[in-house]
Amino acid sequence: MMTRQNPMSTYNQPTAWRRWHQRGADVLARWISHDLLALAARAAMAAIFWLSGRTKVDGWWTVSDSAYELFRTEYRLPLIPPELAAPLAAGAEHLLPVLLALGLFTRGAALALLGMTLVIQIFVYPQAWPTHLSWAALLLYLAGRGAGRWALDRRLGLS
Repeated sequence: MMTRQNPMSTYNQPTAWRRWHQRGADVLARWISHDLLALAARAAMAAIFWLSGRTKVDGWWTVSDSAYELFRTEYRLPLIPPELAAPLAAGAEHLLPVLLALGLFTRGAALALLGMTLVIQIFVYPQAWPTHLSWAALLLYLAGRGAGRWALDRRLGLS
């Protein structure tokens, strides 16, 4: 008597394609480590916010008249006056990217920039959600997983 094989059982057996795919995934997982992803996320977010901060100042640290004007007319944050918001934003957009670039207090810096991103999304440019979503994803990754091996956090035992 011949037994019939369940046709669904063939889906559970490894095929050449699935073995090849798994080998490729294993290689990528070794090459694209958390350390590499964290470094790339730190560099990307540091560059974005640093460049934004540079648009708010004249010279090295004088908050520009145009920055105050932007906070008065375009940004119009509901809870904080422009005279306070402009220097706070300029300062945060200079300090926090440096911390990210160095990998120092990375989780806190990422959470602070995530807060800024949420304020920008909710109150300033709600139509720019695809951009802000990508920023939030990178910042959440850093807040959740940390700065990685190539960071001062790791050297100082802060990770």
